[in-house]
Amino acid sequence: MPKRDTLVILTPAFPENEADSNWLPAHHQLVKAIKNQFPEIGIVVLSFLYPHRAARYDWNGIPVVSFDGMERKGYREHLQLWRQIWRELRKIRREHKVIGLFSFWCGECALIGHYFGLLTSIRHRCWLSGGDAQKGNKWVKLIRPKGRELVAMSNFLRQRFRENYGIEPATVIPNGIDTAIFANNNSTAARDIDILAVGSLVPLKQYEILVRAVAALRAQFPRLKAVHCGAGEEKDRLQSLIANLGLEQNLCLLGEIPHREVLQLMQRAKVFLHPSSSEGFSTVCLEALYAGVRVISFCDPEDKRVPEWQIVKDESEMITKTREILADPPESTPVLLHSLEDNARSVMKLFS
Repeated sequence: MPKRDTLVILTPAFPENEADSNWLPAHHQLVKAIKNQFPEIGIVVLSFLYPHRAARYDWNGIPVVSFDGMERKGYREHLQLWRQIWRELRKIRREHKVIGLFSFWCGECALIGHYFGLLTSIRHRCWLSGGDAQKGNKWVKLIRPKGRELVAMSNFLRQRFRENYGIEPATVIPNGIDTAIFANNNSTAARDIDILAVGSLVPLKQYEILVRAVAALRAQFPRLKAVHCGAGEEKDRLQSLIANLGLEQNLCLLGEIPHREVLQLMQRAKVFLHPSSSEGFSTVCLEALYAGVRVISFCDPEDKRVPEWQIVKDESEMITKTREILADPPESTPVLLHSLEDNARSVMKLFS
């Protein structure tokens, strides 16, 4: 019996079941889109760190092997993790015709994918998705990738990786969204949230700018309502800043909530603020655009100008643009920049 053509996905984390929607939504939605677009191709996902259990399970008809590596901090423990993953790759190769290895981020997943690919003459491609293109990525020196091996999520990341490591990714495949999750997308819904922000509360995301923006805008809009969705290490510090500025009635930190509820909030928002200092191609910005929200950010991932997505140079301009939109809210129109279906086809071209 001939072996089935199979694509192996190497990822730090993956949902532990179909209801687990908050773990790397852009990446797991892409995997699902590849399965739907290419049902004749087998897919196997190897998840290095999360879920918090070593298991074999099925996710939307896709076999997943998780290794529970999150707590393996020591050198020996991590080396053991890599050995287990290597053995699994050898097993998959015996049982399937592996047409490619596709790793997420230029990190340890790419390290394993790169060297296993070299030793077995299997094509490996790595999707640069954000922080892995910044300075200080120790994995780049260990992997020593060629440009043809790297796929950047945006032209911004391609340029940043070239500047920092002297290697230009050969391909750009932008992030996309699954329009099916907006089955009830209603751009004419009541927009009762003035400002929405979504993302991890970590220093890179700079959400203190959100707090200061709300404080600056409250003078003109005393009933201003702002909401943030997401968890992280900065929550206590930001909550203290909100209290010190007396913004408890204007800005609410909801914490981590299910993805479907985030999408519902987007359909109620007027402005989506994304003050991150660096970004690959933010899924939440793409989703906000499709929900009919005006987006304002510092990072510009697109070559073309998108009128509904304002790129600003600093905090002052971000506040000014927000003030202009709130003073005269434009008509809400869904904007689709990139679909997952197109992305899935682009990924499979890498291995054709």
